[in-house]
Amino acid sequence: MKEFANVTPDEIHNFHVKISSNIKKIRKAKGISQLDLALTIGLGSVTFYTNAENCKGGKHFNMEHLYKIAKALDVPLCEFLK
Repeated sequence: MKEFANVTPDEIHNFHVKISSNIKKIRKAKGISQLDLALTIGLGSVTFYTNAENCKGGKHFNMEHLYKIAKALDVPLCEFLK
């Protein structure tokens, strides 16, 4: 990954971790399983979703995923950035 003068790879990783952690917290509070949410947003299996939510294997959510997850969880997208 190219490093920009004002952003380190660790900062980007921590950004993804923050988003994923907030998604997980909201999903659990609403009593929704990873499988149900993965299927709701159009993913064919839970594997990618699980890896992205746990920041494993270099996987993370893209903007389309975040938009769909926010709609599925009925929360504003900005909740993932808090």
